[in-house]
Amino acid sequence: MKMINANGASIPGIGLGTWTLKDEDATRLVAHAIDAGYRHVDTAAMYANEKAVGAGLRASGVAREQIFVTTKVWYTDIADGDLQRSAEASLERLDIDDVDLMLIHWPSADIPLAESIRALNEVKEYGLARNIGVSNFPVALLERAISMSDNPLVCNQVEYHPYLDQSAVLRACRANGMAVVSYCPLCRGNDLFEQPAVSSAAARYNRTAAQIVLRWHVQQDSVAAIPRSQTPARIIENLNVFNFELTADEMAAISALRARNTRICEFDFGPSWDLPEL
Repeated sequence: MKMINANGASIPGIGLGTWTLKDEDATRLVAHAIDAGYRHVDTAAMYANEKAVGAGLRASGVAREQIFVTTKVWYTDIADGDLQRSAEASLERLDIDDVDLMLIHWPSADIPLAESIRALNEVKEYGLARNIGVSNFPVALLERAISMSDNPLVCNQVEYHPYLDQSAVLRACRANGMAVVSYCPLCRGNDLFEQPAVSSAAARYNRTAAQIVLRWHVQQDSVAAIPRSQTPARIIENLNVFNFELTADEMAAISALRARNTRICEFDFGPSWDLPEL
């Protein structure tokens, strides 16, 4: 397993995303993933599954210290006081003493960033989170957040896949010792897997297209990925990407697909995104 060292945190390169996983299914799939070798599980207050995810952590039988757990505070709850209460509620639902990483899920246009970053730092200083970071922050907001934070931010979790140009975010995170954690890393629901850059590599290495795309993620410096699946066999498949390597030409061919610049998670409350660097 690739481990990313990011401002003092050690983040496993592949994690289990749990967005849309609910109730007993979430518990079962989290336990299954950990049993299969996952050591990184991602959830959020907004997912309404933290209790089920926590049950899955315990059902796995693997010691809490061996699992990197991330959760996130929703953008409506990042004012001073609200953020700390949200963090405490997440820990209660997860039934753990702290998380490895607490993130601001989205920036807010209404709550001052300095206030949110100050509250996020308190979460770390109170011992509720071992590390802190942000999610869905374009470069300008990320740089402001970094400058305002007393403690290092360890990651920016963003939508990232071969169809989306995140060059500016990647550069900013690397310059500041941070990881990029890719959500929606497989860009499912479109023709990515049929692109020759992906399908030819899959045939060459006798791998699935999903494994090729995930290998593209983890082969980049400071990049982790958190694919979600409701299929136990695919969960195992998604982890099995560390025993082969794409060539520089194959990496470049997949990276060139960013010219499409397709974004899946586009919401009215979202920030102004960085322009593509085509």
